[in-house]
Amino acid sequence: MVLSAGRRDEPQAARALEELCRIYWYPLYAYLRRQGNSKEDAEDLTQGFFAKFLERNYLERVNAQKGRFRAFLLASLKHFQANEWDRANRVKRGSGIVPLSLDWQDADSRYQIEPVDHLSPDKLYDRAWALLLLERVILRLQNESVLEDKAKLFERLKPFLTLGKGAIPYAQAAGELGMSEATVRVAVHRLRRRYREVLRAEIAQTLSEPRQVEEEMKALFEAFRD
Repeated sequence: MVLSAGRRDEPQAARALEELCRIYWYPLYAYLRRQGNSKEDAEDLTQGFFAKFLERNYLERVNAQKGRFRAFLLASLKHFQANEWDRANRVKRGSGIVPLSLDWQDADSRYQIEPVDHLSPDKLYDRAWALLLLERVILRLQNESVLEDKAKLFERLKPFLTLGKGAIPYAQAAGELGMSEATVRVAVHRLRRRYREVLRAEIAQTLSEPRQVEEEMKALFEAFRD
């Protein structure tokens, strides 16, 4: 998706590029806030960066050597800050440039509950990115459960995705669901396996080399360590 978005001659490229911006803008906003920028300045910097990102199609620079979209995006923002933002007019809402429709109120609310201040901007960026990927994985699993008419089962078993196997209350869940404990154990096993599959697929979409998936998974979970 990342590489195709950078090819302007493809029919779906513009839509894919804008979708990438909508998906991945919050980690950059959190990074800018942790740098010490005010809410308003972080909004303007994020909006200004993506305006340039879309205008100049930074993704044309992505190739097999670039590796991780996560790293490429942050490096692009740092380049924008150092070389372009000081010379550019801020992209204020109502300035005549059509901005991306981003939920700034939600962004500030999310930022207020971010971890304590000892996390560096880069570390917070990685953590926000990791949380975003996990949220997308849960959403995909939820949508799949609805299609399979298993929404109730998914909502009850979802908390078990982050528990150790020895901590999962199979008997309690079985009683609440009106199922046998053995059936619940199988359902949890399948859900956890599907969770790993979808997580790997989400991560793979942001990498140029499939062999980097395991390394990136380790890096993203490392982001949750203080």
